[in-house]
Amino acid sequence: QVQLVDAGGGLVQAGGSLRLSCAASGRTFSSYGMGWFRQAPGKEREFVAVISRSGISTVYADSVKGRFTISRDNAKNMVYLQMNSLKPEDTAVYYCAASSSGVLATRTPSYDYWGQGTQVTVSS
Repeated sequence: QVQLVDAGGGLVQAGGSLRLSCAASGRTFSSYGMGWFRQAPGKEREFVAVISRSGISTVYADSVKGRFTISRDNAKNMVYLQMNSLKPEDTAVYYCAASSSGVLATRTPSYDYWGQGTQVTVSS
């Protein structure tokens, strides 16, 4: 069992930055690939980024590539999403998630545990 707590969202102007964090409970954190997803009002939850269990490999959605960076600290059971050059279309609730699939999963059914979400609002 893994419990995830998302934090770090807020209101920011376009072009600004935010750093999201996700704290995980349990001693098996390094056994999970960790992803970030987001969901805007009236839209489906979409993939943002994923990082491998070791932290060596990452995959990003095209819409955030070059602006967002996912990282993890297995010693602290933490995963982060650094978001730079934010745009109004980045506005959404952001969720971290843990996957035991062993691959860099980009689809929601591949994830076993989810955080509660943190709101990010980017004003124009």
